[in-house]
Amino acid sequence: MRRFLSSLLALWLLCAPMLALAQANANTAPTATTTGVAAAAKPTAPSLPALPKVTVGQVGDKAVSLPLQTLLLMTAITLIPSALLVMTAFTRIIIVLGLLRQALGTGQTPSNQVLVGLALFLTMLVMLPVGQKAWAQGMAPYLDGQIDFATAWQMTTAPLRGFMLAQVRDTDLMTFAGLAGHGAYASPADVPFPIVVASFITSELKTAFEIGFLVFIPFVIIDLVVASVLMSMGMMMLSPMLVSAPFKILLFVLVDGWVLIVGSLAASFNAA
Repeated sequence: MRRFLSSLLALWLLCAPMLALAQANANTAPTATTTGVAAAAKPTAPSLPALPKVTVGQVGDKAVSLPLQTLLLMTAITLIPSALLVMTAFTRIIIVLGLLRQALGTGQTPSNQVLVGLALFLTMLVMLPVGQKAWAQGMAPYLDGQIDFATAWQMTTAPLRGFMLAQVRDTDLMTFAGLAGHGAYASPADVPFPIVVASFITSELKTAFEIGFLVFIPFVIIDLVVASVLMSMGMMMLSPMLVSAPFKILLFVLVDGWVLIVGSLAASFNAA
């Protein structure tokens, strides 16, 4: 028994170094394999095209601080949508649609969201040729690196400027030119951009109310006829608006009023 235990102890002493070496190899081999697989499986980042550089961090010879740059950028992002809506066909379209809803006497039907959505998509339809021309002349050459930012700005705003000048009334233009202390302009290119925008807004308001007046006339006639009939029948306690509303809606549907209004609005803009 003692001899057997001595033999077993000697065998264990002989095998212990080999077991330790095998354990060490087992621990290091998966790590190397995993590292190699991870290195082989790691995707390489695709190379992105370089964006055009626009320097906004300097005014004259003085650098603008980063907080001021952020403030100017946020202000521009806030004002750009409003400016684009004012300088496009949206103003005339939304005013006419609002006056049409009042003429129908349907309260908040269609809702404001529906009218604004219709006005936005109709504005996109009207302004599509202007946008395509601005992209082809200004933005596309700038993104291709053919022109600088100042030239791109002038070429991009030129179609929009031409569109606004085509809708401007001469009286409105001369009024704002007088307010700015300017005389007569030699050519449309000499008109300052702020004068063009201010004249365009007032001209659009006037044109929109003129179209709204023409839209109101048939509905006012229906109201007058219904009120006269009710008074002749002695039904003075009954509201004429309550009785005339179904007749106005029926008339508007029979003449396909929405198509007439939308088509007339789209055709009322002068080509640049």
